[in-house]
Amino acid sequence: MKPHKQSQPLTRREALRRIGGGMGFVALANMVTDSLAAAETRPLLHHKPRAQRVIFLFMNGGLSSIDSFDYKPALEKFHGQPLPGGEVKTERKTGTLLKSPFAFQQYGPNGTWISELFPRVAECVEDICFIRSMHTDIPNHEPSLLMMNTGHTQVGRPSMGAWLTYGLGNANRNLPGFVVLCPEMPTVVGPPLWSASFLPPITQGTFIPDRVEERAKDFDPKKLIPYLYHDANSMERQKTELELLTKLEQMQGAPGLESSLATMETAFRMQTEAPEVFDIRKESEATQKLYGPGSTARGCLMGVRLLEKGVRMVQIYYAKGDPWDAHTDILDHRKNARDSDQPYAAVIKDLKSRGMLNDTLVVCGSEFGRTPVVETGGNFSGARNGRDHNPFGFTMWLAGGGVKGGITYGATDDFGFKAVDKPVHVHDLHATILHLLGIDHTKLTYRYSGRDFRLTDVAGNVLHEIIA
Repeated sequence: MKPHKQSQPLTRREALRRIGGGMGFVALANMVTDSLAAAETRPLLHHKPRAQRVIFLFMNGGLSSIDSFDYKPALEKFHGQPLPGGEVKTERKTGTLLKSPFAFQQYGPNGTWISELFPRVAECVEDICFIRSMHTDIPNHEPSLLMMNTGHTQVGRPSMGAWLTYGLGNANRNLPGFVVLCPEMPTVVGPPLWSASFLPPITQGTFIPDRVEERAKDFDPKKLIPYLYHDANSMERQKTELELLTKLEQMQGAPGLESSLATMETAFRMQTEAPEVFDIRKESEATQKLYGPGSTARGCLMGVRLLEKGVRMVQIYYAKGDPWDAHTDILDHRKNARDSDQPYAAVIKDLKSRGMLNDTLVVCGSEFGRTPVVETGGNFSGARNGRDHNPFGFTMWLAGGGVKGGITYGATDDFGFKAVDKPVHVHDLHATILHLLGIDHTKLTYRYSGRDFRLTDVAGNVLHEIIA
């Protein structure tokens, strides 16, 4: 199959221009618009997909794998001693080995080690594949966040969600294909992490901040998207404006008008469906209790509801900034994990109860891990049991969507610093995610600025061993 490139069927504007004017223009325009919109949702599949959708649970800031999912007894044995091999070259000055302050326990028939931080996730161990040999390129947040989300360390590339929406289309025209949820703006990078870049703007992630009060009685789904509604813009007036824009599409020399119209059409239709899908009060008391309280829990429950309504990818960031960035005190992980453990496990359990886990891929992790040695650099006071960034070896986990459950793949060294067995680069992870969704990552391309781009750049190998 030839690579999927920018050359596509007629745009709506070009089709309308060729049809011409006349009394039947509006009717014909609507017919063409509908037929082309339907074509836009047709998936580009290279083989039979195992998954139809993705939910990415993102612990922005850098979860410490050696304190969560990658147990290292050697850290306890050699605590306080130098790491063999010399000084660690990460981002800040570091000292001696630091044992984990969290207790580990084995779960499941294969005896998977998981720390006390994630007891609820541990209950789902038979559905989870832990990749313990992840590695990335650069040891600071911005490039590592960009790499994990866009496949490149610099701003300007389309996000994974945009690529998925571009390749597979959207199963529900009343909602965006790619939605990003977080209480406030996550990470130090922000919108470039869910950007469409040079892909069609309709594939851009829709960022929805959850700033509602904790009390359920105060929850109003309309407040989640404040600019979706306007007292001065009635539905009838918006419909009139959209009809005018449709007519303007026949005009030459209006670059970007088609994409702008497609975005406005989605926003117009969202006003009827979005309040329903975001209203988690409609879920049973048992389901709400399953997820627990807090913004992460609300985001996870909303995410599952969005997937159920046909959204292609939902990404849920833990909180604003980089809250998992434990430079000073690794014990800060306790609060973050307490907020995340129950809702992350609930995603798996809820998807299973809705009959969606088999064809929904759950991805969970951070942009990198943390060092096995204590951090000594920086101008901070207080506790000195924090860990620096570690791009050389960390853990992510997958569940559902055609992935083998109850297994671990790859390994780091005895101290959890570097991936040594079956190393998995971010490009390999992206290639595997695309493969599970029925896409050959080498064929999902887009011609821009004289060359073919793809999510995995010129690398990436599918991890066939983790596929069921």
